[in-house]
Amino acid sequence: MAQQSSSSNPFDIDDKATRELWKQWQPGGQPDTKAKDGKDQPAVKLTDFDPAAKPFSKGDKSENKALVEEIAEALDPLQQVFYADRRYKLLVILQGMDTSGKDGTARGVFGEMSPLGVRSVSWKAPTELEKAHDYLWRIHQQVPGAGEIVIFNRSQYEDVLVPVVNQWITPEQQQQRYEHINQFEKMLADTGTVLLKFMLHISKDEQRQRLQERLDDPAKHWKFEMGDIEVRKQWDPYQTAYEQLLSATHTPWAPWTIVPADSKTHRNLMIATVTRAVLENLKLKFPDGDPQLTKFKVE
Repeated sequence: MAQQSSSSNPFDIDDKATRELWKQWQPGGQPDTKAKDGKDQPAVKLTDFDPAAKPFSKGDKSENKALVEEIAEALDPLQQVFYADRRYKLLVILQGMDTSGKDGTARGVFGEMSPLGVRSVSWKAPTELEKAHDYLWRIHQQVPGAGEIVIFNRSQYEDVLVPVVNQWITPEQQQQRYEHINQFEKMLADTGTVLLKFMLHISKDEQRQRLQERLDDPAKHWKFEMGDIEVRKQWDPYQTAYEQLLSATHTPWAPWTIVPADSKTHRNLMIATVTRAVLENLKLKFPDGDPQLTKFKVE
């Protein structure tokens, strides 16, 4: 398996307009200032990113929905050549608060792809076996192999969210985990993995409406858990934890994209557009066939 060239940049896509628009929805970088109280001043403030925005919109909802379907269909042949090319692996991380649309994105954007070489992993609380190892142990087992596309529904970033909000780890351990994750992702990138990390940014009011819809519709009761309400009570600490991890783990080899997620259709459109652009930028190709096969006849 050939390693990805250190000089290549899969995120420097050819379409300048899309590239510049995409950059506007990425974190600003590492924190480099101190607040007056002496605490770190986050380089990222989620209040600067409107969860109701539609920067990638091409028209009204019906037009955007049609475009999502068009791009989703176009991703299937790209995935097939990606699988045949075998030079790369693609890891798509979908991270966000409850009801932000991780499941809906997996279905709406990646659901048209052939199951050959594509799989989704949904992360829950670690099992006893998983807790007996380091927190990245279970993650590493599920990363994509050559030619494979893997979608993470939640990810290693749960380990710098839940323990941070609940104060199960110290600030020093929190910073250490950021370093672990950055180094882990650098190793993946250096060995051919393209990492696309999407933070689905939903507003508190939109989350309230979606949770209520689950309660009002008996067919959606299976989606609702009382634990969702307890997490909702911690909204502000979670927003702070997200700001901190976005600042600390947005890297050239594994950039974050903050996706406004109040609109389900636009959320899918933005993620589909970026994913297609990155795959096209890899200049994928089918491997050369055996020249002897051109003269072979099946009897």
